[in-house]
Amino acid sequence: MPYQNTPNQYDWLAPYALAAVGFWLLFMIFRLIETWYANKQNRLLYRDILIFRKLSRKQKEHLSQNFSFYNQLDAKQKRRFEHRVARFIGVKEFVGREGLEVTQEMKLLIAAVGCMLTFGRKHYQYRLVDYILVYPEPFYSHMNDAYHKGEFNPMQKALVLSWKDFEQGYHITDDNLNLGIHEFMHALQLDARQSNDIDALRFERQFQKILHRLTDPSLKQRLDEVKYFRAYAFTNQYEFMAVLAEYFFESPADFRSNFPKVYEHTRTLLNFDFAHY
Repeated sequence: MPYQNTPNQYDWLAPYALAAVGFWLLFMIFRLIETWYANKQNRLLYRDILIFRKLSRKQKEHLSQNFSFYNQLDAKQKRRFEHRVARFIGVKEFVGREGLEVTQEMKLLIAAVGCMLTFGRKHYQYRLVDYILVYPEPFYSHMNDAYHKGEFNPMQKALVLSWKDFEQGYHITDDNLNLGIHEFMHALQLDARQSNDIDALRFERQFQKILHRLTDPSLKQRLDEVKYFRAYAFTNQYEFMAVLAEYFFESPADFRSNFPKVYEHTRTLLNFDFAHY
């Protein structure tokens, strides 16, 4: 009697398994192309695949009236920014301290500052931040037994802000002092050191270029002569990067004019290729 091949009860899974392998191979090829492009062009192949979250008309009006960066974006960029801000508000937990009620407007503006800083990135949700703690004024911190205007606490996955100082940061747009930008940049820095995705690798590469530039004697001499950046920037390399971000957003033309190469590294680090940056 001739041998008959008995159908296996799992044969029906074969097409699905082949499809899964095919999708995996396509995904890996795409990732290789994406990584090659980011390394070759010093920019990302894409930022957002889907843009579906929306802000209310009231929220958009509030941004337009109170957040100058939003008004610099074109219509397409505004939709992407609104999507990111809405997602940020949806996934972070905002907690008021010392009796402060965190209003929807406060959440909106804090989220807007955070999303502004990461607007050029693919990963923009601050993976090391789950909680936004908001105090009415400078608060006592047990991290170093001192009063702070803001801090990033990676152990608690918390970004802590004095609302009074945060509000001054985005209302006064030409003093190169912005608490929100400063603290969110600290969160980005640690994220880049702990991750190996494209955003993190690009960030770290440009950060190292900035640090290398600081070893240039001519640059060091110019920094001493001009005293462009405030003294606090030279506390350590992380504070320097946080202060650079403040200057980048608040006075980009002046920054570019005084230190063009450092400005360009900062612009590439943040992947900013829009508005007037």
